[in-house]
Amino acid sequence: MLSRGDLKLWLSGPGTSAARPLADGSTPAPGGWNRLVIECDDLDAAIAALRAAGARFRSDPVAGPGGRQVLVDDPSGNPVELFESGGR
Repeated sequence: MLSRGDLKLWLSGPGTSAARPLADGSTPAPGGWNRLVIECDDLDAAIAALRAAGARFRSDPVAGPGGRQVLVDDPSGNPVELFESGGR
């Protein structure tokens, strides 16, 4: 994780939860798994609100070493990770 002021850039590599296959068996491939991470205080509430709005999810929530995450597509089909820290 790189930080500058209030800006944080997360880089996920081999061995992180971002490298796990999805439920459909697809695995990370170059160019297809780059995503923005948005940290949220209540992942379950964010998921419920996005489902109600018709958002398309790429995964179910998963737990990793730092917390929980889920992948959702933005309106253009780009993946966005919603992340809830486990250290709160």
